[in-house]
Amino acid sequence: MWKDILYVGIGGGIGSIFRFIVSRLVISHLSAEWTFAGTLVANITGCFLIGLLAGWMLAHQPDNQTFRLLFIVGFCGGYTTFSTFAYENLRLIETNQWGLFALYTLASVILGLIAVWGGLKLAN
Repeated sequence: MWKDILYVGIGGGIGSIFRFIVSRLVISHLSAEWTFAGTLVANITGCFLIGLLAGWMLAHQPDNQTFRLLFIVGFCGGYTTFSTFAYENLRLIETNQWGLFALYTLASVILGLIAVWGGLKLAN
């Protein structure tokens, strides 16, 4: 268990550093009103990366827990949790679980926005 936590922590830390770098690089080339573009680029590249890593792992190393924890859960999770959200939704679509897909997507977006609003209101 502790070894698994260590793999996720190492991968997540590195992923967070990469997200910070990518975001800063992107926004350094854009005007101030486009500051969200750094997050957008991190989210989209993270989605591509989790697809690439998960696809490779499923094809070549389906039982490699260390790889999954370090790169998919850790790195991609630290780089962007949006990639995990997108991957899980794609899995629901692929398994024809359309109701769960709709519920998960709507709940995540709507409840996420409400939670951020509530947190902001509580902090003020």
